[in-house]
Amino acid sequence: MSMKAIVKSVISGDSLVLRGRPGPQGQPPKERVLHFADVSAPRMGSSNREDEPWAFESREFLRALAVGKEVSFTSSHSLPPNEDVPRDLGSAEIGGADLASEILKNGWGKIKESKREPTEEDLRKRDLESEAKSAGLGIWNPHGPKARTTHYTMPPDSQSFLSEHKGKALDAIVEQVRDGSTLRVRLFMPEGDHQLANIALAGVRAARASTKQGEPSEPWGEEAKFFTESRLLQRPVRVQLLSLPTSTATPFQPNGGPSAPSTATVFIGTVLHPAGNVAEFLVAAGLARVVDWHAGMLAASGGMERLRAAEKVAKEKRLCLYASSTQPTASKTGSAANAQGRSFEATVIRIWSGDQISVSEKPSGKERRLQLSSTRGPKLSDSKQAFYAQEAREFLRKRLIGKTVKCNIDFVRPKEGEYDERECATIRYGNQNVNVAVQLVEKGLASVVRHKRDDEDRSPDYDSLMAAEAAAVAETRGIHSGKDVAPPKPPLNISESTTRATPFLNGFKRLGRVPAVVEYVAAGSRFKLLLPKDNQTLTLVLGGIRAPRTARNPSEKSEPFGPEAFEFATRRYMQRDVEFEVDSVDKSGGFIGSLYLNKNENAAVVLVREGLASVHSYSADALSWSKQLYDAENEAKAAKRNLWQDYDEAAEKAAETTAEVEASPIKSKYIDIIISDVRTSNFGFSVQILNTEGIASLEKLMRDFSLHHQGAVAVPAGFTPKGGDLVSAKFSDGSWYRAKIRRASPIKKEAEVTFIDYGNQDTVAFKDIRPLAPQFRSLPGQARDARLSFVKLVDPESEYYPEAIDRFRQLCEGRKLIANIDAEEGPLLHLRLMDPQNPQSATDPYECINAELLRDGLATIDRKCNYLSAFPPLLKKLKDSVLEAKRDRAGMFEFGDVEEDE
Repeated sequence: MSMKAIVKSVISGDSLVLRGRPGPQGQPPKERVLHFADVSAPRMGSSNREDEPWAFESREFLRALAVGKEVSFTSSHSLPPNEDVPRDLGSAEIGGADLASEILKNGWGKIKESKREPTEEDLRKRDLESEAKSAGLGIWNPHGPKARTTHYTMPPDSQSFLSEHKGKALDAIVEQVRDGSTLRVRLFMPEGDHQLANIALAGVRAARASTKQGEPSEPWGEEAKFFTESRLLQRPVRVQLLSLPTSTATPFQPNGGPSAPSTATVFIGTVLHPAGNVAEFLVAAGLARVVDWHAGMLAASGGMERLRAAEKVAKEKRLCLYASSTQPTASKTGSAANAQGRSFEATVIRIWSGDQISVSEKPSGKERRLQLSSTRGPKLSDSKQAFYAQEAREFLRKRLIGKTVKCNIDFVRPKEGEYDERECATIRYGNQNVNVAVQLVEKGLASVVRHKRDDEDRSPDYDSLMAAEAAAVAETRGIHSGKDVAPPKPPLNISESTTRATPFLNGFKRLGRVPAVVEYVAAGSRFKLLLPKDNQTLTLVLGGIRAPRTARNPSEKSEPFGPEAFEFATRRYMQRDVEFEVDSVDKSGGFIGSLYLNKNENAAVVLVREGLASVHSYSADALSWSKQLYDAENEAKAAKRNLWQDYDEAAEKAAETTAEVEASPIKSKYIDIIISDVRTSNFGFSVQILNTEGIASLEKLMRDFSLHHQGAVAVPAGFTPKGGDLVSAKFSDGSWYRAKIRRASPIKKEAEVTFIDYGNQDTVAFKDIRPLAPQFRSLPGQARDARLSFVKLVDPESEYYPEAIDRFRQLCEGRKLIANIDAEEGPLLHLRLMDPQNPQSATDPYECINAELLRDGLATIDRKCNYLSAFPPLLKKLKDSVLEAKRDRAGMFEFGDVEEDE
């Protein structure tokens, strides 16, 4: 009885594998093998034996004729089954044509020898064989089969084979379908050989189908296998080899991860049927899932995008693998619900690391810390990654800091362990809306997070990220280079102390504006700058202004608008490329100067204009751009911004009037003095006021003091000098004097002291220090610290400074002088010094040593003196003295007018 079936495949030129119709739910149909009775064809080879001559051509004839078509077959004899697959001897027809006859007619088979009497049908077939033999058809071709080698095993050097043929379209025939996404194909190589290879479909994975009898398949495994098999088995296809299944790219290992074995078991590639890419149809039918980490191979050609679209269709229709899946929800948490999918424009204000940034949302100004979606940057804490962590951070800084970007919150990563909740976003910038994470990964400065299969919380550009990573791995860029790069050296802090900072001062002054990066904002007017070229850091304090302070610890309280000033400076200048100029160094090693953003934005002026700093007139008046500061402050006052929100102009004018009255010349207060000490490192001097009871008492005290120390003065047990203590100390002349401890070092066993009756300062060993006896404590110290009124000596950096000190000593030391106290600043006296032996003093009441130093070109008028304008006649005298020095080219005016540089 004749039966109908579909030809699934051709084993050889005389054998077919038949199958029935698929089941109602797409279940695979049963199969059986049909061998043609009385006909034999050459046998195909295997890994254990070679092809018989003409075996491939014989099989190809029957394959082209029958595969995929419906046949009518008759079984004349049943054979023992092979693994439960029935086997029959018989005949088959397609469209009324007997397949055995077609084989014999075209010379691709022989009549089997038979002992029975030939029938009429046997004779007809023998005639067909004879005709083909006479015509030299098929296996009867006298020239023999085409010479070729068939390789039934994978190429021994799979990597070299892949490198040679990667991306090229190779003609092939699918020989076997192991499961829905794994095929065995016969590649027709350009040189004529055949290479059998296992191919895993790129971008997809189908459920595993059983390969052994009794072994269970994964759900939908058999259906996926049948889907692919019914469409591709023994069909001609085009194959593109893309990769080997090496381990997932792992940074900081050679070549991105463990290398593949020389002989691989499978290639990853695409298999293209004339109808299209079977992987896309497989996914659309819900019989395979998309493999994320293959995106690097397919994204550039759009293959991954098509797979995602097919997957979306299957999920929406809930086909097969997705039959029981639920629709994805918008969010898992309330906070995520408010943020996910939200897009906004923002300004980047800080780069935290190679995968985290902070932005200021427009127009609200709300600060948000964002994680780049599906991206993981190198860790600065890991010595192997530290170099690349810094490179990644700098890459983001150069491209994003201060720029307007478009942010889309893709998902919210919930709080987990020590990690806080974090908004994960896609950040795009520039006119082309470039995803900065893709750029980062492409340069090998970050890796892509491997999400779980059903994890929908991922970047919308995930496939582009994977493609970028694949390119970085292929080019061994950055973290995929496998190179051990030493961590960057920590920069040298040249603001560590005044001693460290001072040698750099002149160099900075000569350079003028110096490029730098704001590494940290410590306060509204205090910045930590990085000089990348020199790998140095320094502290810069803005000159001419005073910004309110912020609390340094929880126990402190910030000054009004201190936090606002800090916040403003941080957002505007943090991590920006800037330029700075230096004027001087403060006592802690910080450089005092100015900071410029975009060449012309003066940070001090901006802070004052915003009402977040006030002008410090004492230092501002010496600046060439002081007018900008005062104008900015007036603008802030008029607008009542921040510090000036309660500003009352009328009240300030009244205060100014009071100040003018107070600034009027104080009544002359002449005293007789002798200068007891001159300090040269930071010019100043000490004086003793003569003709007072104190001096007479000092003379008596010193006599008693000397007698007291002629004998051995006992040192109390455990006595250790401390800062502020009054003591007896031995001076370098070998005599003992009253002194006050300025600073003590128990380690060095020495102390810095000031001799309170003379003003000298010295460092004295602990062995030369004794507690001050009670009888010598009642008399106050007779030395007073003083400075020159109205004038200041040339800068200590000036070559004329030693000459200025010598001239001052020549005019003052060892002489009784008359001094007028022009001002008092706490214990510090501002003195106008007059030499009673100078005859000009008798005729000119304003003649003084202060003016003489000006005439010698060794001092300048101190414009910072707040009482300067209260002495108009004296001010004129001082200005005339300066003009005289310039005319005579005295001192610092030797080579011209340099006063403007002061």
